[in-house]
Amino acid sequence: MNFTKGHGTGNDFVILPDPDGALDLTPDLVAAICDRRRGIGGDGVLRVVRAAKHPEGVALAGDAEWFMDYWNSDGSFAEMCGNGARVFVRFLLETGLATPVDGVLPVATRAGLVRARLDGADIAVEMRRPHLYATSTAALGGLTLSGTAVDVGNPHLVCPLPAGLDLAGLDLTRAPAYDPAIFPRGVNVEFTTAGEPLDGVDGHVLMRVYERGSAETLSCGTGACAVAAVALRGLARETGTVAVDLPGGRLTVTLTPDSCWLSGPALLIATGTLTHPTP
Repeated sequence: MNFTKGHGTGNDFVILPDPDGALDLTPDLVAAICDRRRGIGGDGVLRVVRAAKHPEGVALAGDAEWFMDYWNSDGSFAEMCGNGARVFVRFLLETGLATPVDGVLPVATRAGLVRARLDGADIAVEMRRPHLYATSTAALGGLTLSGTAVDVGNPHLVCPLPAGLDLAGLDLTRAPAYDPAIFPRGVNVEFTTAGEPLDGVDGHVLMRVYERGSAETLSCGTGACAVAAVALRGLARETGTVAVDLPGGRLTVTLTPDSCWLSGPALLIATGTLTHPTP
């Protein structure tokens, strides 16, 4: 089984080229591949398969040649992964599997069709515009933190920290508790504080995230989009650009009246052959 390893601001993935959908991926196999001691290690698996060859992508085959079959590191599915989409596109471009038309490359995902474009040395993907729809809480240790529920094709809970609480000091070795009535399929929980003002953007936020199915990660693209939308609402704005700093680096989110663009670095760092992927 050939693989490529890639990451976007430290959010790392094992990429499996499987154009005709021949690989028999299972949750146990994905978890074994993502194991950081016994496997290759990663926050998830990106299977590169033609949309027409995947049952969840075939409906979009007329709009996009390639389907991003994304799996979390525990072997569960996720509807969308913003950093994963950017790394997926980098793989398509560098291997010559796809070429942008008029600067745009469409990709099919479980959350629908997304568009990607080069943004200088970075890759930007057009995400679903975040929808802020409820308030809720996350419990972390002895803390109960208020937050905003946000749909970015997958569920998020954005919790700004109260004054005096240190973002770096949060213990994210365990999953935060949440309200299953609001998040019946689980939720990615983002914890944020305001950053110093930066030139060229409307807002600056520092963020850590606990992703369902992957635990704390160095970066989360859809989470950055959710955080940016909450930050702009706090500025009484519906559009604008927000710099989101995560442990793995900076992502830039731009909200327009009808779109959300996520931009940042996406790198391929290794290729090889997986010889003993034993679950």
